[in-house]
Amino acid sequence: MVKIAENIYWTGYVDWSLRNFHGYSTPSGSTYNAYLIFDEQPTLIKTVKHYGFEEMLSRIKEVIEPSKIKYIISNHTEMDHSGSIGKMLKLCPGAQIVCSPKGQEGLKRHFKENWNFKIVNSGDTLNIGRRNLKFFLMPMVHWPDSMATYSIEDNILFPNDAFGQHYASSERFADCIGIDVVVKEATKYYANIVMPYGGQVIKALEALKDIKLDTICPSHGLIWRRKEDIEKIVSLYKKLANYESDRSVVVIYDTMWHSTQMMAQKLYELIDREGISVKLYNLQDTNISDIIAEIISAKVVMVGSPILNNKILPNMGAFLTYLKGLKPKNRYAFTFGSYGWAKIGFKELEDSLKEAGMELLAEGRYANYIPDDTELDNLKDIVIKIKNLLAS
Repeated sequence: MVKIAENIYWTGYVDWSLRNFHGYSTPSGSTYNAYLIFDEQPTLIKTVKHYGFEEMLSRIKEVIEPSKIKYIISNHTEMDHSGSIGKMLKLCPGAQIVCSPKGQEGLKRHFKENWNFKIVNSGDTLNIGRRNLKFFLMPMVHWPDSMATYSIEDNILFPNDAFGQHYASSERFADCIGIDVVVKEATKYYANIVMPYGGQVIKALEALKDIKLDTICPSHGLIWRRKEDIEKIVSLYKKLANYESDRSVVVIYDTMWHSTQMMAQKLYELIDREGISVKLYNLQDTNISDIIAEIISAKVVMVGSPILNNKILPNMGAFLTYLKGLKPKNRYAFTFGSYGWAKIGFKELEDSLKEAGMELLAEGRYANYIPDDTELDNLKDIVIKIKNLLAS
């Protein structure tokens, strides 16, 4: 149990051993945050993943007898948030589940139970004693049922998955870790989970713009409590939701006999010589969620693969499938690679990037078997195009 404000407590679960969250690499683990408001009608905001229930319960018991809880607010149906609701209701059977209309649908489908639901919509308020809680529906940030809860008297926002990070820590507040670390984790989180829904994020930020924020308590990761940190994370979300980018390049490749790797390294070398910020990633060594965290900031994405059985390599295919789902907008792409006797497989590379919402910067460069020095040197004109693009 950690006190956040007067009679408001963090009662979540720290998942130190989590290393993969449906494809998202979590080398630092994660947290499933739950929050208890001790008022005339005690209210639990969120529960935790099912295996963290006992830890959550022990923290709740430090504050209150669980049977006294009157409301369980479900900001989001996904089971890392709702997985312990059924267990919790056995201890407080009279509690109501507060959720959005879509939240009720989702919870019924997940748990096959007709719980005592209280349905709320944007602008609705719930009085729990000294406090009034206001609700904001945020559909598709990042599920249709998503909503935020705001404690009016405390200026505390519980925004569900917004502003969160997959990051386990013995600390609970962002300023105790180092803001640069937390912002980096928050950027990765947005890139892999929220990026497709930039338009909806903008609408949510607009709906929240007039409320005072002293504290932001996300569903995962560290809590934001310093004014300058809150301003920084909100500003970051505005930038990312508008698909703004930095003047930087990311080179991503897979390789079979190192020919595509030669091209990737040459591109990296040429770009770096021009003083342009550039990063190089081999798909065999780097989790795709970490690469996506770089793509969200890059203006130009360069993607290379060799051809196997007239197709790009499986690792690259998986990466592009993931990328197409995230749809990073306002980005330029360039394709390259090595082939044996047919170039047809590169069409899949080009089409996938266009389907992901990127504009091809130039015609791709493809080397037969092993690129020679002339072919590698001829990549300079692509780098000049990039330099001019980033200068404009």
